[in-house]
Amino acid sequence: MAAVSSRYARAFADVISGVNLDSNKVVLQLHSLVVAFQESRELREVWESPAITVDQKHRVLDALAARVGVTDRPVRNFIAVLIDQDRIGLLPEIADQLDLELNARAGRIDAQIVSARELAPEQRNTLVAELSRLTGKVVLPHYATDEKLLGGVKVRVGSTIYDGSVSGQLQRIRQQLSEN
Repeated sequence: MAAVSSRYARAFADVISGVNLDSNKVVLQLHSLVVAFQESRELREVWESPAITVDQKHRVLDALAARVGVTDRPVRNFIAVLIDQDRIGLLPEIADQLDLELNARAGRIDAQIVSARELAPEQRNTLVAELSRLTGKVVLPHYATDEKLLGGVKVRVGSTIYDGSVSGQLQRIRQQLSEN
C-alpha cells in the first residue's frame, strides 16, 4: 500500500503547491485529523463502514474539521476524496508520505539521531552540519538516546544508516574476526 499512499501524497502536494497554500499550516491541519482518526475507534468505524452513506461521512468530516480547526478547504476535500475512494484507512500513512514529499520538494530531509547520551548543543550543530554536507539537503534532526550504544551515535537518513556507535564498531570487529 506504500505505492498508493505515495501517489495520494504526491497528488496532494501538487494541490498544495498549485494553489499556494502554506504547507506547514496544511500539514498541521491534516495531522490534527490524523490524530482524531487514530484516537477514535468510532470515527474509524464510521468513515470505513460501507453501511454509512458518503453524505453522512462527509457531514461527520465537516463537523470534525470545524472542531479541530481545519480552515483550508483543500484539506477537507482531500479527506473527502479518501473517504469517497475507500482509502481513508490509509490516512496516517498518507500523512507521513506527504511530510516526506513536501520535505523532499523543499530540499529537507529527516534524520533520526540516536546517541548513548544526550548530545551537547555544539555536538548537535556539528553533526547536523556534516549530515547536511553529506546529503546536500537541510537536515531536520530528531534526537533520541539509547544506552545500549555504549558511546557514539547512530544516524538514519532515509534508508541510509551511519553507525558510529561503539556497539556498531564492536559488531563490525566481531564480524571481521569470525570471517578470518
